[in-house]
Amino acid sequence: MLILIIVAVLSVVKIISKQNINSSYEIGQPIDSLNGVIVFYNGGVDHVSGRNLSEDGYNLGLKYQCVEFVKRYYYEYLNHKMPDSYGHAKSFFNEVYKDGELNKERNLIQYMNPSMEKPMVSDLVIFDGTLKNRYGHVAIVSGVTDNEVEIIQQNPGAFGKSRETFILLKEDGVWRIGNKRIMGWLRKGDL
Repeated sequence: MLILIIVAVLSVVKIISKQNINSSYEIGQPIDSLNGVIVFYNGGVDHVSGRNLSEDGYNLGLKYQCVEFVKRYYYEYLNHKMPDSYGHAKSFFNEVYKDGELNKERNLIQYMNPSMEKPMVSDLVIFDGTLKNRYGHVAIVSGVTDNEVEIIQQNPGAFGKSRETFILLKEDGVWRIGNKRIMGWLRKGDL
């Protein structure tokens, strides 16, 4: 009986995560921007509105998901196309590469959390998956001080905020963003 209750609850959570339960916004509504690239509201984290392709056919990702925003930002603002244009958010970080090495699938330099390299504005921040969201999350660094990192994100959930701030620590010569889910960050080499 307990297993049936758990399955029923998980099924309801899954259904809700595909819906817009926040009447303050409509799916696809602009809610923020960074350097002229718009963040759109997506409702529940599992909601999908189709695939977004650039005019030249480059895959930007599933509309209004986190991956679509960061790839659209890198494409529109930084003129960057990733060699592997597919994959879930957490797949952007490849544990095969060491701190400061080129992530060949994304053509971006990869840094671990913690790293010798301090995060910079426009870096991608990659979050590991959770039980509720096995695909992880990806966002863009929108501000950095010596003790904080601000990110901008698309699809943080129906009631999530487009901006979030984390503690940034420097300990024993390495920088660490204070969130255990953050695997690391990626950077375009010529920034």
